[in-house]
Amino acid sequence: MTYPPRRNPPAPPVSARPNRSEVPTVRSPLLRTLFEDVREGKPDAEEAFWRYVSETGAPLVEPDPEGEADHRLVTFVRREDPARPATHVLALVHTVTDKDRHAGDLAPHLMERAEGTGVWAISHRLRTDHRASYQFHATCGTREDALRADRPSWRRVLDQAEPDPLNTGSPLPSRDGRNPASVLELPEAPDQLRVRRREDVDRGESLDTEVDGRRITVHLPPGHRPDAGPYALAVLLDGEMWGPVLGVGDIFDNLHADGEIPPTVAVLIDTMGRRMEDLACSAPFVDWLADTLLPWAEQEYGAGADAARTVVAGQSAGGLTAAFAAFRRPDRFGLALSQSGSFWWPDDDRDGEWLTGRYAWAERRPVTLHLEVGRQEWMLLEENRRFRNILRARGYDVRYREFNGGHDYACWRGGLADGLAGLLGRP
Repeated sequence: MTYPPRRNPPAPPVSARPNRSEVPTVRSPLLRTLFEDVREGKPDAEEAFWRYVSETGAPLVEPDPEGEADHRLVTFVRREDPARPATHVLALVHTVTDKDRHAGDLAPHLMERAEGTGVWAISHRLRTDHRASYQFHATCGTREDALRADRPSWRRVLDQAEPDPLNTGSPLPSRDGRNPASVLELPEAPDQLRVRRREDVDRGESLDTEVDGRRITVHLPPGHRPDAGPYALAVLLDGEMWGPVLGVGDIFDNLHADGEIPPTVAVLIDTMGRRMEDLACSAPFVDWLADTLLPWAEQEYGAGADAARTVVAGQSAGGLTAAFAAFRRPDRFGLALSQSGSFWWPDDDRDGEWLTGRYAWAERRPVTLHLEVGRQEWMLLEENRRFRNILRARGYDVRYREFNGGHDYACWRGGLADGLAGLLGRP
């Protein structure tokens, strides 16, 4: 989770956990064929299998064993490294694995090594629109050590986990010295054409600067001139992730090239080191955005004067804060883009879902909100639905979407592009 977990995070509902009889295991027809060939002593059977995987890419995606057209059997495979033999390997599929980790049971995510081969594998039955980042964590210790699910142990796992070298797609970059992740994208996952860097578009300029001692990255639209505005403005929280790590400038360049948004200045704000201070419905932070950052953006870049063309966007705690900014300062933020918003906040002696309550009882603000949340986000899904329902009941202009994924930048980067186009590009 990007946002610090609740003090007593709920375990996933029983219905969300696999029964022991349903624990994902190797069910792939391709692997069964390999195992039969190995048992029969067919020469080069394993090498032929790895050649196939190298050509087609991992993971293996096969028809649903239960015959449902909207599901696939997805088998993650890892080739044993003779130089670093493993005793146990965890498959970390974003949010799918997290559910059981929060319940204290990682056993369903241990990969199996097929006897007599260097093939580690595990299968999951997933819907055809699923998207998730994933990694592998190989260890050479005991099973007990491999399955430790306490927070310090899990952090060590995330620090050491590695991408799938057989996945042919573009990896999802990471930060803080962690390895990138591979991305699973099943056939009906929402397209992310706006995300990929294109060589046929004009490039905007990115600049690094500071405002009041806070690091800021600015991405300007192609041909920007301060006196040619007024420009639309997009304020992105967690800018140190969106800028240098994920290269969000490519998204803005693509949206501009395709005419999906008006010329827009993007301001990316460093907040990841100050999340508990800034992104917990902080009135001082939102007022700083409204009264310091936006006037600066208007003076320097001709953007942010019109609230109806100013969007604030965030994920997790940032999604909560984006919605709070529109609530507290609708005079400056007429548009809010919340992805996987932490609307359960706060988790203390105060009532939970505080912001939902404020929207329910306060005078309606002249703002438009775009909300999205993953169907796999058991800790956020119902809270986002309740927030949506309150907004609709109060007559807000709200756009709402659920994607089949988790708390994952692999999903958020596409959703960010869609949300910006929907908010800034609307007639």
